[in-house]
Amino acid sequence: MADLTDAEVRVLDAVDEEWVVDRLCRLIAVPSIGGTPAESEVQHLLAGWLEELGCDVDTWQIDLTAAATDPDAPGQEVVRTEAWGVVGTVPAAEDGVPALVLSGHTDVVPPGDLSLWDGDPFVPRLGGGAIHGRGACDMKAGVISSLAALAAVRTAGVRLVRPVALHGVVGEEDGGLGAWATLRRGHVGDLCVIPEPTAGSVVTANAGALTFRLQVTGHAAHAAMRDRGVSAVELFAVVHAGLQEFEAERQQDADPRFDGARFPYGLSIGRVQAGDWASSVPDRLVAEGRYGVRLGEHIGAAQRAFETRLTEICAGHPWLAEHPVRISWTGGAFASAQLPDGHPLLGAVREAVALAGGGTPPERAIAAGSDLRQYVAAGVPTLHYGPGDLHLAHGPMEKVPVAEVITAARAFALLTLRSCGVR
Repeated sequence: MADLTDAEVRVLDAVDEEWVVDRLCRLIAVPSIGGTPAESEVQHLLAGWLEELGCDVDTWQIDLTAAATDPDAPGQEVVRTEAWGVVGTVPAAEDGVPALVLSGHTDVVPPGDLSLWDGDPFVPRLGGGAIHGRGACDMKAGVISSLAALAAVRTAGVRLVRPVALHGVVGEEDGGLGAWATLRRGHVGDLCVIPEPTAGSVVTANAGALTFRLQVTGHAAHAAMRDRGVSAVELFAVVHAGLQEFEAERQQDADPRFDGARFPYGLSIGRVQAGDWASSVPDRLVAEGRYGVRLGEHIGAAQRAFETRLTEICAGHPWLAEHPVRISWTGGAFASAQLPDGHPLLGAVREAVALAGGGTPPERAIAAGSDLRQYVAAGVPTLHYGPGDLHLAHGPMEKVPVAEVITAARAFALLTLRSCGVR
């Protein structure tokens, strides 16, 4: 504590665990699956809490028409009838661009097979020192740790020199609609921390990710005479094997920050549909998947590399050479991005976490796409640090240790004071 000022000690002591647990449970209880009405409901709940903390709150309805037609807009993988943006800014002695932004998404993915959960995924449960439920770590815990940091600054009676802002965004899971709309509205900052779950690390880079659709054309025939047909399923097996070889090549010389991850730039088939009758040779197969973009690789270059390899795979097969697989790029498009080398934000976050009781976090990169690339593209140096483990995200065992949420809140409170200054 010798390295802390009196104001910093007061703010760290003001982080209220009971308040944190209550707010996180209430946030998890809103089933804010992307594209559902609850995705908007959760944003209004967050806006109300920001108003209670005395923030200047900007709440607006996102222009979905612009999001569907603007060439710079990220893709969307769900249908929305409305979407809302929320930004809360803590008033400070000086006006202007916030010195620090904490940006977190409030949308979640569907819970999947409910029988695999211990209970209702949207009824949060506290057990073993952790809060369980869909969105617990990805990433409502990060949103609440950010909110708790602002609450601690207010409770401690600290007046900031420059503003700090919390961006509550939607649509991160299917492309990044909310962050795009927030930045487009003019909400930026000198620095940004996205409290995605990082398992005690600081993430300074993330690979990109693209979604694609493949259409394989075969030739239908009666299954009793399948030699007279050409199975689209069997053709896809050839294509898939070739793509797996392509995937293996793209993992070579990956950035050491991926820490030995087997597939930092993974290529995965997530959905396959083929045929329309069990006793017919299927003449059509549609496969959809996700394709990793290497650090520093432009999205267009990544697409061309995939398309070139697909052309080569087809050219080496007699049927596919005459009936090549068709590819289309669909859904979200996540570019890769990273904090500039040597940027002081890494050291500042590490020190804040250490002083908050979390030890000195190692630096990592992750294979998942995120909103980091949007803030970096807008000229805002950005990294990830937040409570929870990404390995538990999107699964039926999703949970977040309360202690990690508190540590993150304390770290963000300290980082706020040191980034914004104290009057």
